[in-house]
Amino acid sequence: MSDFEGESDRAWDEYDWERFLQQQDSKTEKYMELLEKYLDDPRRDEIIAREMGWTHLQNAEDWSAEVDELMSEEDDVDLVEDEVVEAETEESPFESFENHALYRAAFGLTIWIDELFDREAALQNEPAAVKLATQSALASAKLAAALSDHDPDEIGMTIAYLKRALKAMSTALEAAAELVMRKHVNAEQYSVLQQRLFQVRDGIITLMGEYRGEWRRRYGSR
Repeated sequence: MSDFEGESDRAWDEYDWERFLQQQDSKTEKYMELLEKYLDDPRRDEIIAREMGWTHLQNAEDWSAEVDELMSEEDDVDLVEDEVVEAETEESPFESFENHALYRAAFGLTIWIDELFDREAALQNEPAAVKLATQSALASAKLAAALSDHDPDEIGMTIAYLKRALKAMSTALEAAAELVMRKHVNAEQYSVLQQRLFQVRDGIITLMGEYRGEWRRRYGSR
């Protein structure tokens, strides 16, 4: 992973990784906006390259590598599916992320929500329900990203992804509260949903604490 400008070769902590991921988010959002704006312009590629600051590529026909790098963060869900398939077809010396208890709880939550949507079809058009499903799935994907990395020197990256999973779970909890407040789910459904949401949220918090403790043990505080 490339360092930020002026950055030393020290191990990145969670804040370094979060800053990097935020930069990638911002660049991806800008690229998608430009693509939508200039989609039908015959000089689309030239304009986008200039606006993105890809000056070395303005006269090139192919800058797919830059686009692929930007979009990699958006492909967490695809990463989950690919990792599951790979784990089923070959043995790994590491425990795969889908065997982790916390990931199983998060994935089980998404399955439960899908089943709820099947039983209560009206929820599929309810914004709060869509937010609940989307954020729960996002949390599962971020957990997969955090738990898939077996590089012991990338603790900071693992914590950064766990923080993103935690943010998604917090948003999912807000959506669940809105659903019960508007009586789109009954008390029994909300009780089960809340229990599952808190199970995943509390598990993320616990795991973050463990990784932060390991970071302090290795590198101290700074």
